[in-house]
Amino acid sequence: MKIVPLADRVVIKAEQAEETTKGGIILTGSAKEKPQVAVVVAVGPGGMVDGNEVKMTLKVGDRVIAAKYAGTEVKVDGEECQIVRQSDILATVE
Repeated sequence: MKIVPLADRVVIKAEQAEETTKGGIILTGSAKEKPQVAVVVAVGPGGMVDGNEVKMTLKVGDRVIAAKYAGTEVKVDGEECQIVRQSDILATVE
């Protein structure tokens, strides 16, 4: 199944959580922090949103940091993704 976001929406997928700490301690599933960096997997076309023209500046493959509680989590083909507005993306990671 393929997700095609509408308007100013972006589909992102979180990168894998770290398995060990910098000191070498192996983390259990409950001790792992939710990763902040995600990869853009789909981008909407932009257009008019709430009476304002929105130009999409993100592209598929960009690494980004999104607001912590933004968007909607969805599960597609067993993989967890998040659909957020472009304005909920805080930064790109290079």
